[in-house]
This record gives sequence, C-alpha cells and structure tokens, in this order.
Amino acid sequence: MFPTETASHKQLRNVVADQLRAAILGGRLKPGEWLRQERLAQELGVSQMPVREALKELTAEGLIEHLPYRGVRVIEFNPDDIADLYEHRAFLEGRAARIAANNITAEEIAELKRLQKEMEQNLAPEKLAIYRDLNRNFHQIIYTASHREYLIRTLTQMWATFPTMLIGNFQATATNPLPERDNPDITEHHTLIDAIERRDGITAELVLKDHIMAVARQFLASLDERK
Repeated sequence: MFPTETASHKQLRNVVADQLRAAILGGRLKPGEWLRQERLAQELGVSQMPVREALKELTAEGLIEHLPYRGVRVIEFNPDDIADLYEHRAFLEGRAARIAANNITAEEIAELKRLQKEMEQNLAPEKLAIYRDLNRNFHQIIYTASHREYLIRTLTQMWATFPTMLIGNFQATATNPLPERDNPDITEHHTLIDAIERRDGITAELVLKDHIMAVARQFLASLDERK
C-alpha cells in the first residue's frame, strides 16, 4: 500500500498522515474512535514509528486528541465546541475579508463570481458535496487575498477540519444540507462579493461575520431539532 522501500522516513510519515487524515475527514474513522498504533501499522503495512509521528501531526492539527494513559482518539464536537469554532472562524475570516478588499485582484474577483455561479447551479441535495467544495474554494480565495500569513495559515488549518469534519461529526448534517440555508447563502455571497469589489473592507468584514454566525445558529438549531 505504501512505498516503504523507496520512500524516505519523512515521506512515509507524510503518506501515513495523509491516509489517516483522509479517513477521518471522510468519516471512515468516526468521532470518538480510538486509534491504536499497532493496529494502524498492521492495517497500513508500515512500522509503528511513522504511525506514531503521523498521530502527533494530526493531534497538532486538532483532528485527534491524546488522553494520558488511555491513548489517542478522533475528536468529538459538542454544541459548545461548535459555537466556539464558529465564533473563532467568524472573527478571523471577517478580518481577512476586510484586508482582502484592499488587496484582491480583478482575476480573483472574477473567480469568486464564477464559483458563486457554479454554487447556484449545484443546490440540489444530491450535489451537496460539490456545493461544499465550491464554497470552500470561495472562502479560501477571500482569506488568501489578505496576504496575511498568520491568517492564511490559521484559516487553512481550520478549513482542513472545519466545517468538513465538524459537519461529519453529526449524522444529521453529514449528508444533508442545513435547512433553509441555500437562498441566504446565495444572497450573502453576492453582498460579500459586491462589498469586496467596491473595496469596502468594513462592509465585507461585517457581511462575512454575519454570514458565518447565521450558519452557526442554523447548524445548532438543526442539531437541537434532530435530537
């Protein structure tokens, strides 16, 4: 499965981390599931050392957690975690949008409009995965255009697990859209693009913050209704 004979130790650790990360984000490794080094090494056909180092990397990313004397398990989110994550993301992405409004290029604005048009063409529930990928790219273009390395690095790490893993933590939202969010998403995205195109950073920040927190409220309400 892995190029154990030709890959360097570092490459092997990265390959193991990539495989485990994909399994977590894809839902094959479930929230709360314990990850045993020996079992994983056997399943992946590698020694325990690259598995151990890969688990340390995923712990740093926030995908898994280490519990002393118990082991390592996939992170589980509760409603308080969700509220905190959305608040954190809203602040950071809002700030990035405010800065991006002054830095973004015409080509990047055109790409935002193209992605938004594609999202509007993929609103059907069976196209949810496509919609979420397009939405991720939409947001990444904005915060990357801030040219602020800390913001880019932090938000890239957040988006590696959030909202993909967060949504996947709950069966109700793993394969279903949030109710009543499609049309507001479209309206809010258009308002955001308009503010950025006008180089109005203050409005862009407010719109993006409101957009993210509206999703948070709907997400939490949806989970509460489906208990």
